[in-house]
Amino acid sequence: MRSSALIALLLLGACRNAEEETALSGNASEGMAPTASSDPKASAASRWDLQSRDDGTALVLLAANGSAAVRLFCPAGGRNLVVNVPAFRPVGSEERLSFGSGGSVTALVAGSHGDAGRGGVSGTGPAPSDLDALIAGPVAVTYGSQTSGPLPAPPAAFADRFVAACAGEDAPDSPKPVPPVAASPCMMQGETRLAVAPLRAAGTEPFWAARIEGRCVTYSHPEDQAGTRVWTRYTPGAEGGGTWSGALNGRAFELRLRPEAGCSDGMSDTAYPLAADLLVNGERRRGCAAPL
Repeated sequence: MRSSALIALLLLGACRNAEEETALSGNASEGMAPTASSDPKASAASRWDLQSRDDGTALVLLAANGSAAVRLFCPAGGRNLVVNVPAFRPVGSEERLSFGSGGSVTALVAGSHGDAGRGGVSGTGPAPSDLDALIAGPVAVTYGSQTSGPLPAPPAAFADRFVAACAGEDAPDSPKPVPPVAASPCMMQGETRLAVAPLRAAGTEPFWAARIEGRCVTYSHPEDQAGTRVWTRYTPGAEGGGTWSGALNGRAFELRLRPEAGCSDGMSDTAYPLAADLLVNGERRRGCAAPL
C-alpha cells in the first residue's frame, strides 16, 4: 500500500502531461507550459546533506556536481515546510506541488511565478504531522507535468533531525558549533585577514629562495639554508603577484612578483607563471615564482 501512493503521485504527473499536451495543441498561448516529466539534475544526485542556519534547517539532495536537486526547508521556529525543485519551471495555471514517499503524500501551495530566491518552483504549507513518513523512503515531487523522483531516501539520522527541526524541537544529537579557527599571524595584516596563496620564489647566480605565507617571507640562501623569516607588509598585485616589503639585518628587504608566463630559472626546463625581483642587502636579484 505504501508504494501505491508514490506510484499514483508519479502517474498524476504523467496524466497532467497528457492534459497539457492536449491544451498546447488547442491554444498557442499555452506554449510556456513545460512538458518535462523528470528532473535530469536529480537523476545525477549523489547524496543528502543536512544544513542548519540561523534562518532554519534544510535537507538538501545534492547532485554529483554539488548543486541542489531538491531542497526541503523548515524556517526557524518550525511548523512550516518548503519543498523546492530548482529544475522545475513555473506554470501560471498550476498552484499545487505534491510531495511524498510510499503511501504518504501531501500537497503544498506553489507560487505560479516560481521561486526567485531559490530558483525553480517551491511549494509551501504547514509542516505535515506525518513528515517523518513523507521522507522515510524514496521521495518524489510532482508539479503539473513535471516530476522529480523517485529519489533516494534521506539517511535516517538526517531525517530525524529534520523532522525535529520542523516541529520546533532541538535536533537530537545535533553537533556543537565549531568555533572559527584563529588565523596564523602571518595571514593577518592589521585587522585584515589576507587571502594569499602560499608561494615559492627562487633564483640563481647567486642562489636564493623565498617561501611566502601571507605577509611572512622566509628567505634562504646557501649560507642560511634553514632560512630567516622576514615580517613584511603585503601589497596585492595582478594575477597572484604582489609586493612584500620589510627589513632584514637592518636593511631594506623587498620581494616583487609579477605575471610572466614561461619565466625560466635558467637551470631547468620548468616554466613558471611569475617573475621575481628581490632587493636584499642592497643587492637586486632576479628569479621566478609559482604557487606551492
